Order: sequence, then C-alpha cells, then structure tokens
Amino acid sequence: MENSVVKFTQTITFKGFVIGIITLLLLIPGVMIQGLILERQHRSEEAVAKINAKWSNAQTLCGPILTVPYSTIALERKGQQKAIQNEMNFTPDVLTIKVKLYPEERYYGIYKAILYRSEIDLFGEFDSIDFSDLIDGTFDFKKANIRFGLSDLKGVTDDIEFVFNSKKYMADATGEKDNNLDKILTVAINGADIPESEEKMTFSCKIALKGSGGISFIPVGKTTAVEVQGAWTSPGFIGGFSPDYTVDKDSFYAKWNILRFNRNIPDTWKNDSVSSFNDTSFGVNLVETVDHYLRNMRSAKYALMFIALTFVVFFFVEILTLKRIHPIQYLLVGIALILFYSLLLSLSEQLNFALAYLIASAATIGLITAYAYSVFKHKPQAGILMVILIGLYMFLYVILQLEDRALMIGSIGLFLILAIIMYISRKVSWYKTSKEENVM
Repeated sequence: MENSVVKFTQTITFKGFVIGIITLLLLIPGVMIQGLILERQHRSEEAVAKINAKWSNAQTLCGPILTVPYSTIALERKGQQKAIQNEMNFTPDVLTIKVKLYPEERYYGIYKAILYRSEIDLFGEFDSIDFSDLIDGTFDFKKANIRFGLSDLKGVTDDIEFVFNSKKYMADATGEKDNNLDKILTVAINGADIPESEEKMTFSCKIALKGSGGISFIPVGKTTAVEVQGAWTSPGFIGGFSPDYTVDKDSFYAKWNILRFNRNIPDTWKNDSVSSFNDTSFGVNLVETVDHYLRNMRSAKYALMFIALTFVVFFFVEILTLKRIHPIQYLLVGIALILFYSLLLSLSEQLNFALAYLIASAATIGLITAYAYSVFKHKPQAGILMVILIGLYMFLYVILQLEDRALMIGSIGLFLILAIIMYISRKVSWYKTSKEENVM
C-alpha cells in the first residue's frame, strides 16, 4: 500500500494535481488585487466628489414655471367662511434652451474630475390664459412669479436677469427646495396685466452656470427644444430622449425636440399635485473615455487564465524536456503573474493606461523569462516561453480594447488555446512515474 502511494506521488497526474492546487491558492491574492482596485476606485470617486462639491455638482435645469396664487372659500362647521390659499402652475407653450459648454479638467492629487462652465440662453412663451374658467376662486396676480430650479445653486456665477413681456426682473434664491424644481429660483413679476392679456407672454434669460460631469434638463414646455454644444469628444447622452447629434475631433453638438405627448408633465396643476419630473430628464454627460480602474478590474478577472496557461507551458516543458520543476518554482512564477496587476494599477494611476500596460507586461515577461532560463538552462525553451507570454498579454490587451466584442473574441481565443493544449497532450502517458519518464 505504501509503495503504491509513493508510486502515485511520482506520477505526472499527481504533479498536475499539485499544480492545480497552487493555481487555486493563487486565486486568493487575485481576489485581494480586485479588492485593491475597488478600494482605489472608491478613493478616486471620493476625491472627485470633493472637487465637484467645491466647484458645483452635476446640474439639472427645470423651468420656467408660471405660478399664480389663488384663494378659495370653504365653509366650516359653524357656518363660518375660511379662505384657503393655493397655487396654480402653468408650463410654457414653447421653451427653447441653447447651451454652450466649456469643459475643464481639475486634479486632486492623482485623481481627475471633469468640470465645466456653461452659457445658457433660455427663451420661449406662455400661451394666453383664461383664468376665469380655471377655478372657482380669486387669483392674486400681484404675487404671481416665475419659478425655475437648479440642482446646485453654487454653480450660478452671475446675477440672472429675467425678461418677461419685455420687462426686466432679477431672479432670487428662495432657500427652499421643491420636489419638482429642486432648489428654487423665483422671479417676482408684475402680474397686474396677466389676466387682461390675450396675447402670448414671452420670456428670456441668460444663465452663467458651473457644473461637473454633466448637465440635464426637464422638458416642461409643451414644445421643448434643447441644443447643447461643447468642446468635448466623448459625450454620453442620458435620459429618456435621444438627440440628433454630431461629434468631431474637437467638439460635439446635440439637439432634442420634445413634444407634450412625449412626456408626462401636465400643462397646468394645482399646488404640489405633481409628484416628480425626474423620470423625464435628459441631457449629456462629459464621459472620461479612459477609465483605467474599469480596465484594471477587467484585466484582473483574467488572472486565473494567465496563471493556468503559464503553468501549462511550464508543465509541458517539464514533460517534453525531462526537466524537473519544483512546486515552489511554480508558486514563484504565479506570484510574479499576480504582481503584474498590482504593478499595472499603480502605473495606470500615473500614466496613460496603454503605456502602463506596456511597462507592467514587459517587466513581468522579462522577470518570468529570466527565471525560466535559470530553471531550464536552455535559451530556446526560455525564448518560446517569452513568445507565448507576449502573445497572452497582447491577447488580453486586445480584449480590453474591444469591450463590445470582448466576450466573443475571448471565448474564441480560449477555445483555440484549449485545442492546442489538447493536441500537444494527446500522447502523454499520465500514469507513468518519474522513474519511467525521469520527469519528477
């Protein structure tokens, strides 16, 4: 029995089993590397959030909304009358918004945030309103106002002059927050002429606004047209509406045309009877095209494949050349493969990802090749290993670049690699011992 156990431990099968155990053990530091990537990504997000908070967060513009207070009379139990104060809200008949974005990049240590300045031209008109048919009550036109909202008032860099029916008014912050408009800006207008007017009421204003990441809009107009242009080559269009757009090497231009039938915002409503406009928002994000943390995470998920394939190469060299390789030597090679991902992460935070990948892969390949030569004592074998490692790292880089077709190319590549391994191993006698093969 003891002799049979000893004989089994000297078989190629047992050596393969030991290599498999080492491979699985190396998954532990592989998972730790993925945790490190997530930690660094979280730290990056915190740093970017600090920059954005000091500058101004992503902006959402909603409005303008014409709000007219009114009162109704209610009878109490003792027959006394009580005045109840309400508000009626009206959306514009036509709303046009034109935006020019001027992106900037700011750094907090090694972390980068995408900020912008913007010039917003907002204009349109309210349709004529027959107030007498709306309610059984009394409108207080002297307290009528125009309201519009921004998600971060810190981004307003200049006074906002609002022109209503050719008269100029200044917008003020109320310090209040509305479920629909977010942080409210109000324009107290002279509403005395509103009920007598049978013509459309026009409005316009200019807003100098700072923000970060992106800008969004709420299509409150019965017809809403939004145009955004900026010096950014990788815009990401968000929300429930797709624009017509063009992107060239220096800038982009996008245009949305949204009708009243396309959104679930009523033309008029009382008080706070509308719960939220957020599901109708749309806009543009200034996308950072090189997300090195995402690429690092995707590359780290291939760690098992790299370890396994590299060990397979060593294993077949051991079988075909009758060279003995100790399990500790396999372990050292596996650790070198794992350290590639740590090296890649640290370099990609300082350098372009492509350059970081080149340096990290060259260092790893050079280290493993030099170590393999010290083990094999044979230059052609070490050279073949180097060529195989170069091919593997090039294969991984191609997968990282493809994104949409990464799964298909990766699956085909792995299938071909498996086919080659099966072909090479077809004549290996897995039950022979080291004495018979002089391998172990």
